[in-house]
Amino acid sequence: MAEQLTALDSETHRTLRIEKPAHERRHFVAIAPSEFAVAAASCPVLFAKRADTGAFYAAALMGFREGENLLAAAYGDASRFVPQDAIRQGLFIDGDHIAIDADHARFSHHSGDPLFEADGTPAPALHRIRRALTALAEGADETQKLVAALNAHRLIEPLDVSLQFDDGERIVLDGLYTVSLDALHDLDDAAVVALFRAGHLQLAHIMAASLRQLPLLAQARNRQLTMA
Repeated sequence: MAEQLTALDSETHRTLRIEKPAHERRHFVAIAPSEFAVAAASCPVLFAKRADTGAFYAAALMGFREGENLLAAAYGDASRFVPQDAIRQGLFIDGDHIAIDADHARFSHHSGDPLFEADGTPAPALHRIRRALTALAEGADETQKLVAALNAHRLIEPLDVSLQFDDGERIVLDGLYTVSLDALHDLDDAAVVALFRAGHLQLAHIMAASLRQLPLLAQARNRQLTMA
């Protein structure tokens, strides 16, 4: 069913409350460059291509199948990464305004945090959502600049990973891309300096280093299989 969006209004939605983000059940969630560092501490940060346009976007890999999130299994309470896209679930940017899907399961009039104070001013929950929406909007532009810079130096390469699990299933990570450290190390000094000054060099290294999280996620999946 299509989302029924309306403009968020302090009068219409004065008593509306929002539950905290549920434990993220998507295995692959788009993120902004400002999230790379905290995401990479728990999971791989990769590029993928949008099906409709073929444009690259960045996302956090939190599982290997639809509906599978392995962060809690891998890190327990140490996993603090909540994507901005999860924080803003149910709310969207619509031009200069915020639109809301009031039928989203996060909203009710009885439980959760209020969106508005009694006087109609935004409550802390709404401030958090606004920050998340802003980060995602700005992040889309930042990601395209990052992709353009990396592509200019042929630094984006397909991920070549096949994982064998204890139940005999083999999962090949198709359609995902990372940063080539070999190509990065072969750059001349001028290119490295340009990437550094633009803030792209650090993001590239974060993405490459985040691949270290793949074995930990695979181990977490095997532990779940053992417990099932």
